[in-house]
Amino acid sequence: MIDTIRLLELDKLAKDEGKKYAKKRNVYTSLIKKTKHFIGIVGPRGVGKTILLKQIALSMQESFYLSADTLENEDLFEIAKTLKERYKIKCLLIDEIHFQQDFDKKLKQIFDFLDIRIIFTSSVALSIVESSYDLSRRVELIHVNPFSFREFLLFKYDRDLPALTFGDLIEKNWTVEHLKTELYFDEYLRGGLMPFALEEGDILPLLSNILQKIIQRDIPHVAKLGISELPLIEKMVRFIGKSAIEGINYSSLSHNIGITKYKAESYMSLLKNAFVLHPVFPKGTNVLREPKVLMFLPYRLLYRDFSEAVGGLREDFFAQEMFFHHKNFFYLKSNRGEKTPDYLIQDDNEDIVIEIGGKSKGRSQFKGIDIEKKIILTHRGVSDDIKRPLFLLGFIR
Repeated sequence: MIDTIRLLELDKLAKDEGKKYAKKRNVYTSLIKKTKHFIGIVGPRGVGKTILLKQIALSMQESFYLSADTLENEDLFEIAKTLKERYKIKCLLIDEIHFQQDFDKKLKQIFDFLDIRIIFTSSVALSIVESSYDLSRRVELIHVNPFSFREFLLFKYDRDLPALTFGDLIEKNWTVEHLKTELYFDEYLRGGLMPFALEEGDILPLLSNILQKIIQRDIPHVAKLGISELPLIEKMVRFIGKSAIEGINYSSLSHNIGITKYKAESYMSLLKNAFVLHPVFPKGTNVLREPKVLMFLPYRLLYRDFSEAVGGLREDFFAQEMFFHHKNFFYLKSNRGEKTPDYLIQDDNEDIVIEIGGKSKGRSQFKGIDIEKKIILTHRGVSDDIKRPLFLLGFIR
């Protein structure tokens, strides 16, 4: 029996909540476009997927909002059918769909048999990617990321600066106004990239709660794990957060956590798809194919103070920007594990070697590197023939 009164009350509350948020993110227009596919909004917990869905509910006529984690034994297909027949609903907005059992099967049924549109969210990309049903022909996935540095400036300080290309960064095609925003970059790294930071003075308690939900609720919903494995996943994240970046890989995790390398790789995959950890693989010959393990911002701050974590946060920021902009990049490692520059970007069939660091870094970092384009991305806004401000990556579109 479907409790439509309760569903109507929750829909009204969601639409009332949507009225609180006048500003819309750039991705909003992609979500409301007309398409024959269902739309799946995927991204980390805390990036505002629910707010986007409530904004859509408020602005789109004949739409209906529901959150899958508030459903009990109701069948999603039957809910969609009832709402369409009784209230003439044309678009069903489903938050956190991975909490609905067999959601992929239900989506297929709704797509095939009901004339109703679906827009849904999920915090676990794995639940969509590894569906046993062929959702690729029925669902278009749209990724929602944390605020870029450019979006952060717009939403927090009402500063709307032009976007840049990666080529602009290399060729120094930016403005003085871009450079002035360096003032706010540390605030961004400290957690300003998370939309909920606009309303929260101290984001770390909420961020810790988000991580617990990912480990205790999201991951178990999409992976067959024993109860005893969840503390091991939590231990692995804590170990990575407290450690220096160099030397963290499957082997070191296996040794320090007391798990097999296979388990370390499996847990890493789950945490990557939950937007917590970010493995970056090496480029080169005769190197072990183990990743350098970074974190999505700003989880590192749960385990170390900003002053201690800032070196890792720089690399987390760089890798996150490369990942969100679909750049093909690798970390560099010599055959004998000797120190080399940090990363190699393969951009438009052109190789660019990247070193990330502070003001002390110079040309000596590239000794023996025969690739023509070499760039040092510095935390502070120093620019010369080889140095570029790291924070300007946050303006790339």
